[in-house]
Amino acid sequence: MTLVKELIEALQFVCTFSFWRMGFLWTFTLLISYIKLHTQSIFSQKISTYRHCAVSPLPSVTSSSTPSKTFGRCIPICIITGATSGLGAAAALALSKEGFFVVLAGRSSHKLSKAISNIRRLNKEAHLEGFEVDLSSFSSIMRFKKSIEKWLLDSDMHPSIQLLINNAGILATTSRLTTEGHEGMMGTNYIGAFYLTEVLLPLLKNSPVPSRIVNVTSFTHRNVSSFRPDKETISGKTFSEFKNYPCAEIYEYSKLCLLLFSYELHRQLHLTEGSQTISVMAADPGAVKTYIMREVPKFISWAAFVSMRFVGLLQSSKTGVSSILDAALAPPEASGLYFFGGKGRTVDSSVLSYNPKLSRELWATSCDMFQDALQIYNSVSSGSDKAD
Repeated sequence: MTLVKELIEALQFVCTFSFWRMGFLWTFTLLISYIKLHTQSIFSQKISTYRHCAVSPLPSVTSSSTPSKTFGRCIPICIITGATSGLGAAAALALSKEGFFVVLAGRSSHKLSKAISNIRRLNKEAHLEGFEVDLSSFSSIMRFKKSIEKWLLDSDMHPSIQLLINNAGILATTSRLTTEGHEGMMGTNYIGAFYLTEVLLPLLKNSPVPSRIVNVTSFTHRNVSSFRPDKETISGKTFSEFKNYPCAEIYEYSKLCLLLFSYELHRQLHLTEGSQTISVMAADPGAVKTYIMREVPKFISWAAFVSMRFVGLLQSSKTGVSSILDAALAPPEASGLYFFGGKGRTVDSSVLSYNPKLSRELWATSCDMFQDALQIYNSVSSGSDKAD
């Protein structure tokens, strides 16, 4: 009966527009990305490849509030969301070997413990810590921020982080809402990443060495031909008007938003921070066999992986993580670039993603949404304190 049920689910999914969009349009845009990568390397005059920089320990720094205090542990800290499996776990292992104290962030404490055990089995010298966070919940993000700040204080570490990798993402096939009422995929893939970056920005700015933000996006952003960066679109309410849940389109929009945010954050930081201490990179791992397609019917995901592997486009997490590592370890002057294809290579993203007007409007709308969420959170928190 289970097999019959799965077959029926697969046939139903085949009849959706999202199936054909994912099956053909996504494959086509992935091929376009590789074609652009190779033609750019041949014909472009600008530098498009960047070598990894070595990770150095933090300098010995004293506390500004207590000059006599010197922080005991000077290990650079990296936070990775969606780190319990797939690309996040692969990045955590690789960066632990590079010398980072890696903080794994995920929704399940059990999966976090398992991921940490797996990494320690492969790298006995790894410095690791795990914290729960649900990026679809603003209150969870705020709890995560407070947990990180407390952990830094209790661990006698410098109150800063050096690398934030916004890797968490979902590909949902059914509609759901976040606790704030946003569409689930937009809430997790973009809004949650924006909120998390916003609350952790003070820790990134407080770093005694240049810090970095890496946003993991996708080649699927190329399929978005027009974009209206208003609250209805960003929150996903626009998509509720569709008769059938447009999972492929929402995923594309969420990844375009993350890319526009990356470019605008790069511009904002370089306008306000004269020293350019924070760099912002976008990373596109390409097609990777991970659990992101777990909601897609098994027959469909199996067929997709087989066909992508047959044409040489499917990567494992171990190889697919290379673009994320390239973005994380590239020199600061690579800020604002789009890493794709591994080997330190960058490529141009879609024309739409470079539209500065869209980026500014998205930034403004996202900031307004953040302030609204923060106001509600503070109101609820103060109410709880009074009740206590």
